[in-house]
Amino acid sequence: MSEPRTAIVFDADETLIDLRPAVTGALVAVLEEMRRWTPAAAGVSLANLESDWGAVFGALSAAPVQEIRRAALARSLARAGLDEHLDEFAALFFARRFALSRPFPDAVPALAALRPRHLLGLATNGNSRAERCGLAGQFTFELYAHENGLPKKPAPEFYAAVVTAAGLPPERIVYVGDSPEHDVVAAQRVGLRAVWLNRAGLPRPSGLIPDAEVSTLADLPDLLLDLFGRP
Repeated sequence: MSEPRTAIVFDADETLIDLRPAVTGALVAVLEEMRRWTPAAAGVSLANLESDWGAVFGALSAAPVQEIRRAALARSLARAGLDEHLDEFAALFFARRFALSRPFPDAVPALAALRPRHLLGLATNGNSRAERCGLAGQFTFELYAHENGLPKKPAPEFYAAVVTAAGLPPERIVYVGDSPEHDVVAAQRVGLRAVWLNRAGLPRPSGLIPDAEVSTLADLPDLLLDLFGRP
């Protein structure tokens, strides 16, 4: 069999992995445990815990996702005077988050359909490791921001690492993701092709010109035949 002449590289969270239910479930577990530990947590809500991520994210956006989550949890625990127990609650959060992490229903079938014709990769800012989220063995290569000094998207160095890992010219690599800025604009800026996964049918941001747009990963195999030519 000839070597693949194209690589399809995926973002993880909200592209392949249905992250929101996993995070919500993990926060519910944290909140329930907080309430078991102290009556002071009775006035803390799930909405409070969810908002604490946004409250710290701006100042820490370049940090590893695990550090951002720990900072958000520290803010949540402080609401109930549980500041000294961050390690225990962080361990609970991450255990539940990964136990509940699942691919979207269209992810694994799409990867199976693409694999005979394309090299497949995973490259993500987050900490959704393939083997912990139901995607073990699906990719030829995996790249995770902050491993081996890799900066987060949208840094061009992130996409340079994608090109190196794929071993193909940038124009033969397609990056697929849900973020217009990080997954489309940043990828195109260094010469990759980019597919915007718009599951929610959002209006296209002004000036965004992806190489293609899909609402489901099930559309990728035919789309890529159109992009690269049919046999």
